[in-house]
Amino acid sequence: MTIAVPLAVAAGVDAGQRFLDVALAPSGQTFRMPNLAEGIAEIIARLERSGVRRVVLEAIGPYAEPLVKALSVAGFEVGIVNPRRIKAFREAEGGRAKTDRLDARLIARFALTMPETLRPLPTDTQLELKALSFRRRQLTEMIAMEKTRMKQVRGTLLLDSHRAAIAALSAQCQAIEAELAKRIGDDAELRRVLHILKSIPGIGERVATLLITDLPELGQRDRKAIASLAGLAPHVSQSGAAPPRAAIAGGRPCVRAALYMAALVAARHHPKLRDDYNALRLQGKPGKVALIAIARKLLVTANALVKADTPYQGKTLDT
Repeated sequence: MTIAVPLAVAAGVDAGQRFLDVALAPSGQTFRMPNLAEGIAEIIARLERSGVRRVVLEAIGPYAEPLVKALSVAGFEVGIVNPRRIKAFREAEGGRAKTDRLDARLIARFALTMPETLRPLPTDTQLELKALSFRRRQLTEMIAMEKTRMKQVRGTLLLDSHRAAIAALSAQCQAIEAELAKRIGDDAELRRVLHILKSIPGIGERVATLLITDLPELGQRDRKAIASLAGLAPHVSQSGAAPPRAAIAGGRPCVRAALYMAALVAARHHPKLRDDYNALRLQGKPGKVALIAIARKLLVTANALVKADTPYQGKTLDT
């Protein structure tokens, strides 16, 4: 039996575009450095002198990426934490004031208090693929917005303007998709995962690519953990004499949305999943609830197949 050794000193960092605010716990000491290479080097030197082992940051934006990479290379235990957890920690302490320095102190106390093992940091390849995937979603949303605006205008000049914008955005989107396909195709492991995912009913090229870029934990977690990461795990809420109520919450919205669309296709065209969907509807479940259940089946199946390194072979999806 392994006994965890309590942390003596931990650090929290509030990352901004120009500055990095660093705090130590339990001392509460803070300092600020420019978000530049020389500032990051000084932060690492100070943390090493202070005996810090764990450094925690909020998962907000790209400003912290250079620091995170440098800390990881230097051998620190680095954690990127969901901002909702930091906010809940502030509320639990009864705090209201919010500044960069106070945020850094709060994160440092969180790092010292929370005993769980921090999740592995994403690799450079995973970060690059996720950035490409995010850009593709942005372009897709902008194309949809332009199409909506085009329906609301009259006149050749305005219509041509919208058509030109849609054509330009579509070309950019195709370029991003081509780069994503190339990078996945050049990586033997990612190519294997893509083949497995595309073999599953309802999951096509686009959904499979998004699962690779935005859910790299696929095949590495158990079914409950992977469903929670995707935002498809039902969480029970019950108080007093009220009956318990389960609802999905949290997770990664882009993954949940992609699997919802895959479930919509699978529930229409795959016999077993169509029967499952209809059975849930006959039980009185709303259509969206039934589709979420199908999406969860697809995800759990994908997780199991990637873990087993085998494509879908027409077996039932009793997951």
